[in-house]
Amino acid sequence: MASNRHASIEGTHLDTYGSPGTYPAYFGPKADDGETYGEWNPSEDTLLPVRGRHRVARQRGGTIARSRAVLGVGVFAAVGAGGMATANEEGASAVAGVDTAADEMATIPVLGDLLTGTDSGADTATADTATADTATADSAAALAEAPSGPAGVLDAGEALRTRLLQQADQQDANAETQAVTAAVQEAEAAAAEEAAAVAEAERAAEEERRREREEAERLEQLRASFTLPLNDYRLSTYFGESGSMWQTTHTGTDFAAPTGTPVKNVHTGTVTEAAWAGSYGYRVIVELEDGTEVWYCHLSSMSVSTGQEIVTGDTVGRVGSTGNSTGPHLHLEVRPGGDTAIDPLLWLRDKGITV
Repeated sequence: MASNRHASIEGTHLDTYGSPGTYPAYFGPKADDGETYGEWNPSEDTLLPVRGRHRVARQRGGTIARSRAVLGVGVFAAVGAGGMATANEEGASAVAGVDTAADEMATIPVLGDLLTGTDSGADTATADTATADTATADSAAALAEAPSGPAGVLDAGEALRTRLLQQADQQDANAETQAVTAAVQEAEAAAAEEAAAVAEAERAAEEERRREREEAERLEQLRASFTLPLNDYRLSTYFGESGSMWQTTHTGTDFAAPTGTPVKNVHTGTVTEAAWAGSYGYRVIVELEDGTEVWYCHLSSMSVSTGQEIVTGDTVGRVGSTGNSTGPHLHLEVRPGGDTAIDPLLWLRDKGITV
């Protein structure tokens, strides 16, 4: 066989033309005449030995694949150990070759760690590797829980299978819990939306009731702040009627009553006129806060003067038949903004007064 000596010139030989020449050492030792060449492996001794510390880096990542590999090796080891344990009631030590097989298995990476309880790569282990080791520890715990002895030998593979089934059941239970939690949260959200809708409907109903109460209060206040000019009367002529006594149509409403009946102010305001007014006879004009003028005509007497502030119910004069009149009555006119006359009855009813 070849040596690892330097490729120097060891001797001479004849070349193909019969001339003496040198014989290179890298062809191996020169054979004697008649000696046959043996098989020569150039990589056996010619390569320089590897010097220094060389270490194959432990592969990182692939946690799921490594966990499955470790778990698979553990399953095979458990099943094999269980088979050997059940094959002979006296234990695995009675089976020939078990010690040798155990020694061989101890030399296998990862599996040897499982059998000896050590980790040859502990200095480079990561958090993902710890997860796989935990699964392996669970498998080993399942094996340790199996009773031994001829009275009750529990198949180690069955114990490991039971543990795996328990883990699967636990995962299913967790998934079911998550589904139930999601359903509960969805139901709570729906209930919250329904409660919000009910609350909104109740709020709208309460708002409607509040508006109704405010309207009723407003009408009540109007009834209290407005009043009819006479307590006892008879409507003799209505707004808009035509006749020979008027140039166009009747511009007010006539309240017939005995002469001398007190005439009340229908609403708070200021007296702008209290005097004789031709065909209207004695007339009192009261201007309200919104500019509306209320005329009290054909009075027999007047109880107020110009510029006087009067309130609802104050007496402005007494019923008479002065001016263009055929009998004692109160001619009532209403002129918004002091302009065109409107129907006094509609105006009073709009203020909450029943006529």
